[in-house]
Amino acid sequence: MKSLFRWSVRLGVLAGAVLAAYLVYLYFEIGHMVRPLVDYNPPKTTQIFDRNGKLVANVFEKQHRLYVPYSEIPGRVVEALVAIEDTMFFEHHGVNPEAIFRAVIKDIKARKLVEGASTLTQQLVKSTLLTREKKIERKIKEALLSIRLERELTKEQILERYLNAIFFGHGYYGIRTAALGYFHKDLDELSLKEIAVLVGLPKAPSAYDPTRRYANAMARANRVLERMRSLGWIDEATYMSAVKEAPKVYDDTLTQNRAPYVVDAVVNTLMPTYPDIRRGGYRINVAVDLEYQQMARKALKYGYEAYWNRHKNDENVSQTFNGAMVVLDGRSGDVLAMLGGVDYTKSAFNRAISSRRQPGSAFKPFIYETALNLGYNPVSKIPDIARTYRFEEGDTEKLWQPKNYEKNYKGIITLREALVHSRNLATINLVNEIGIMTLHKKLEPFGIKDLPYNLSIALGNLALSPMQVARLYTVFADMGVLHEPRLVTEVYDGEGTLLRRFEPESREVYPKPQAYLMVDMLRDVVRRGTGRNARVRGMDIAGKTGTTNKSVDTWFCSFTPDVETVVWFGNDDNTPLPKRETGGRTAAPVARFFYSELVRKHPEYRRRFEEPEGVYHAKREGKDLIYTDISPLPDYDAVEPEEDILF
Repeated sequence: MKSLFRWSVRLGVLAGAVLAAYLVYLYFEIGHMVRPLVDYNPPKTTQIFDRNGKLVANVFEKQHRLYVPYSEIPGRVVEALVAIEDTMFFEHHGVNPEAIFRAVIKDIKARKLVEGASTLTQQLVKSTLLTREKKIERKIKEALLSIRLERELTKEQILERYLNAIFFGHGYYGIRTAALGYFHKDLDELSLKEIAVLVGLPKAPSAYDPTRRYANAMARANRVLERMRSLGWIDEATYMSAVKEAPKVYDDTLTQNRAPYVVDAVVNTLMPTYPDIRRGGYRINVAVDLEYQQMARKALKYGYEAYWNRHKNDENVSQTFNGAMVVLDGRSGDVLAMLGGVDYTKSAFNRAISSRRQPGSAFKPFIYETALNLGYNPVSKIPDIARTYRFEEGDTEKLWQPKNYEKNYKGIITLREALVHSRNLATINLVNEIGIMTLHKKLEPFGIKDLPYNLSIALGNLALSPMQVARLYTVFADMGVLHEPRLVTEVYDGEGTLLRRFEPESREVYPKPQAYLMVDMLRDVVRRGTGRNARVRGMDIAGKTGTTNKSVDTWFCSFTPDVETVVWFGNDDNTPLPKRETGGRTAAPVARFFYSELVRKHPEYRRRFEEPEGVYHAKREGKDLIYTDISPLPDYDAVEPEEDILF
């Protein structure tokens, strides 16, 4: 009997030694698995903010996580978490033997795994390094990795990783994300009850989700508070006050994307330099103003719905009709608003940047400005008459007989009247007078690609995006200074270090007096010309309509003393719009809607264009005429047209 006992003891000791050896072996064998937590660098959400510091969007891949270092975690958060999840956290070394013993007894009685004894360290290991399956092998690895992790990291480092790694429900990873998502507060702004709600979530994020199961979430929070009271970490008065609180909970979408076309453009712009933009935790500041973005969205929708109301009974109207709008600060080129379509949920294609459409007559001001800088004056006269142009295509001689939109001609008219009423024939004759090569040379500072080397340039026969057109019009909006549109202003890393600042880029192309001559002419376009549907009482608006052949594209490009807008409408399949849809009818009312809102919300903005030095006035035939040193008042000699001109 004694011999049997001795052999049993020996076998037990041997088994224990083997088990110990195995655990030691396993401890070192799997030790490398803690490296992701030791060198912790989880995917972090990049945030985009507008020019006023308002959140535009959260950009992330799979996990929405706003990282918070331990130094910024309030002590109450740590106390509440430890109270409800792991009271002995600061005493144990990764596992709690006493808790394990209690759990084993309960599991034996129930003959299954019914209670865990996981420490916060074990919970962290389980949620980041292992699966959640309840198997002995996994539990052993969990315990060993927890012990190993506690040798590699301090308690504070473990808590930092835990509070940033754990899932808090509703798509929120990390406690700062959850605080901002559920309560619209940062951690240092939370009440004790709100803290209790958050630390109670990891146990069962779905069951305690305050947006869907508010009562459950509050009951769980009260248990956290009760535990803190029982430990003596809060007094009775604090407990009672917190229990009675019913915090307001917000049910937000994850991305908080308030300007999706802008966000896509920002990501596409920065991706080559910052390929980890969706997981790197950057802070990106943009020039966009969310107030302007909202006004532009309403304005574009207004124009879109007005179009469909006009054609609601027309079965032949293309269903691909859409629009785009760009709003710039005319004095800097900053992109204040950008819409690449009427509804992002139906089409994410950004027409403001990626489409290439013919600007039509919206390009005419650059031809007329060239003429002004060559010595023409707004009252210089040009022929608005029909001509036949001959050109060769291959071995075939062809004829081109352009027409005005109104199908008539007025003979000899001034530059101002030709532009105000967008006369095609007068513009073509002006280009012919200037010369194609001269016009190209004068347009070189704009860097426009693929300008046609024939008279079709007079009708805007080139391909530009709305953003490119908006860039060109800054030269008028800022009295001769061309600005590069600026969307992104600064990029910061997750620590708040400035990585890059995008400085404004601009250069003077025209002298101020010469640019003002064009501003004055474009103001007349809105006052009494093709752009009169954009008029707003009490505000100077200068602009130009654009309508291509068969109304395939309709434009209105305009500016006030402070703000510039470009509106485009057309069919995505490049089919013509119905008859009578023009830049003046389709696009100009959108600008009027936007500027009306602008005046209402910002009465402090400038209402009148300021005339620069170097612009002179004279009276002739009862009319107030303006001129400059470069563009003096001309004699009124008529220009005799030739019969045929080679294209």
